[in-house]
Amino acid sequence: MHDRDLLFDLSGAAGPVGYEDGVREVVREALGPEVDRMETDAMGNVVGTAEGDSDREVVVAAHMDEIGFMVSRVDDEGFLKLDSLGGWNAQILRAQPVTVHTDDGEVAGVIGAEPAHTRDEDDVGDIDDLAVDLGLDGDDAADAVSVGDVVTLDTDPRVLGDCVTGKALDDRAGVYAMLAAARAADPDATVHFCATVQEEVGLRGARVVATSDEFDPDLVIALDGTLERSVSGVEAADRITTLGDGVGIKRKDASVIPSPEVVDWFTDVAEDEDIEHQHEVAWNIGTDTGALQNAGGAVRSGALSVPVRYHHSPVETAHREDLTATVDLLAAALARTGELVD
Repeated sequence: MHDRDLLFDLSGAAGPVGYEDGVREVVREALGPEVDRMETDAMGNVVGTAEGDSDREVVVAAHMDEIGFMVSRVDDEGFLKLDSLGGWNAQILRAQPVTVHTDDGEVAGVIGAEPAHTRDEDDVGDIDDLAVDLGLDGDDAADAVSVGDVVTLDTDPRVLGDCVTGKALDDRAGVYAMLAAARAADPDATVHFCATVQEEVGLRGARVVATSDEFDPDLVIALDGTLERSVSGVEAADRITTLGDGVGIKRKDASVIPSPEVVDWFTDVAEDEDIEHQHEVAWNIGTDTGALQNAGGAVRSGALSVPVRYHHSPVETAHREDLTATVDLLAAALARTGELVD
């Protein structure tokens, strides 16, 4: 892994859907020295452009938003009811520490859980059944938190054997790979490095990028975390990718079928550069490539994936060698766009 501190800063930063301010600052600080100009649009996408000497133009995108919550109500007892920002599995949320982000600062909370000896075994419930306990009575909670404040899980990234684990590696792992490749690459094409917003609710930030008049790409590449289910109880045919087997070169997902010539090119570059890689077919996820592929007309498109285990949880897990492979393949590909684009 090229820069563990950068990955940990990205994972630890707050950036729930639509409120990506905290992670955006990490991105801007890391990307600024690597590009010739950088802008943040009205929606919050960060676009850093590295000017090249050729006429070729490439868009690289990775989404920086994370799933989270918004406070929908503060009840008379001081508990917060939540509305989700993105897709949660309510089963993993009980007993999780959270942070409420208010205009006056951060407020600590926990999502409560009934003890095993008093809980109905079948009572898993959904988001509507959860409540955040601030440790305050009703009046003090209402003074501290307002309806519309956003909530994130409170968990720190850490090393886990050969892996790293923490929140929001979908898709802070992809953002990390993009930023690290921006440092390492020496492309002759002009490259627009885009950290997008609101991917988790419909690729919204990427749709804005795709319709921008600021550039006319010959190639678009998205980086995202993909499903990795090589765990006990999951059949081999349902695992999609495998930790430690390298960067995923996407063949298909629910949002996009990447250009076959781009898939072949990525594969050739990986083999030439001796970069560990695996082909990925996923049927139940989408990526920013789906928004970038055909906006404003047809464009060559590809997607690179970081295998991430335990998606949409506080313990998302990625293999350090897969992260390295993703950075290396993107950097190598950006140096070789002339092989693909005339």
